[in-house]
Amino acid sequence: MSDRPVRESPGDRSWFVRDRFGMFIHWGLYALPARHEWVKNQEEIPDEVYQRYFDRFDPDLYDPGVWADAAAGAGMRYFVVTSKHHEGFCLWDSALTDYKVTRTPYGRDLLGPMVDAFRSRGMRVGFYHSLIDWHHPDFVIDDIHPQRNHPEREAMNRTRDQSRYVEYLHGQVRELLTRFGRIDVLWCDFSYPGRGRDGKGRDQWDSPRLYRTIRELQPRVLLNDRMDLDDGWDIKTPEQWQPQGWIEVDGMPVTWEACQTFSGSWGYHRDEASWKSVGQLIRMLADTVSKGGNLLLNVGPTGRGELDHRALERLRGIGAWMRRHGRSIYGCTQAPAEFAVPQDCRLTWNPDTRRLYVHVFAWPFRHLHLRGYRGKVAYAQLLSDASEVAVTGLSDHQARMERAGPDDLVLELPVQQPDAEVSVIELFLTGAR
Repeated sequence: MSDRPVRESPGDRSWFVRDRFGMFIHWGLYALPARHEWVKNQEEIPDEVYQRYFDRFDPDLYDPGVWADAAAGAGMRYFVVTSKHHEGFCLWDSALTDYKVTRTPYGRDLLGPMVDAFRSRGMRVGFYHSLIDWHHPDFVIDDIHPQRNHPEREAMNRTRDQSRYVEYLHGQVRELLTRFGRIDVLWCDFSYPGRGRDGKGRDQWDSPRLYRTIRELQPRVLLNDRMDLDDGWDIKTPEQWQPQGWIEVDGMPVTWEACQTFSGSWGYHRDEASWKSVGQLIRMLADTVSKGGNLLLNVGPTGRGELDHRALERLRGIGAWMRRHGRSIYGCTQAPAEFAVPQDCRLTWNPDTRRLYVHVFAWPFRHLHLRGYRGKVAYAQLLSDASEVAVTGLSDHQARMERAGPDDLVLELPVQQPDAEVSVIELFLTGAR
């Protein structure tokens, strides 16, 4: 797959397919109830009740430098933050609404200092901006709106004008793309045209015009695929699932990014317990890159502006692994089809250095078989410490017992796995530097 051309798009993907690993940040008023970013929807909370979170939003411990350090320490190269989630609350001082952080007890912009902190550490900048807005008075109530079961739903909708909301939506996107310098990624989330009454898609967002505005203001921004446009996107974004292979559209590989959470929630969820281990997260990262994709891993800060201690622990664990194994991730992609994937492993490939990386998910007893690799491998080493791994062939007896072919190789591994969540073997190919 990696030797096939990838679908071209207007956005600048040159850095994206090199950096591979980013931080997603979901932050809003929902950090105060602390029971899922869709709490307003799930519990059908009306605006007048939800207002108590706005009136008490005061993240006094917020230090974006600490967040940026945690991301950079984990080996992340870019970040994407929710400028506004579906609840409608804005993290910057928008001129188009009072439903924003500068009107809360905190009283200051959150987005600008965050952008500056991450940029100062060499990281790319991305915004997630919800197409949906459960607070705006002109947003037509539909079947996923918190007030979907309100007895006066139809009467309430008669006073709402979706076209006025569209102008608000477009105006806020214009603010985001003109106030904060170069924006590298823009997530517009999400469309649901066939989902119940008053479902919304390209017509309800005026997506073609919004797309033209985005390209006019930031021609090279990478745009996700959730505006309900056939061609107006740069990256595909599978959410909370791992694809079985490189994602294709019309039979052609595309640039893609898996977005995943540490636990089962995007926003801060105090009592949610299904947290993934460091090892699971590292395997997820390697699996994603082995299929030509990026991983965008989410944190949900608390109402006081800190990252959850469980997230920080895992970020430190990933960072320790990336310090020694990052070159099996950065600049890497799916291996050419000629290289068979060994059992319980994933392969990543750096086309510039022409080195192959074997991520060993289940440590074998002494031998790792490489089917069809004879004549292709000049040298092998453990990436963690650059210690040599012997490369041998099979004896005739072994070959018969293993049903191996004459072109197979064997890596002689230590009996005990090295001290790493996922061990990686670096293969220097014949004729490569």
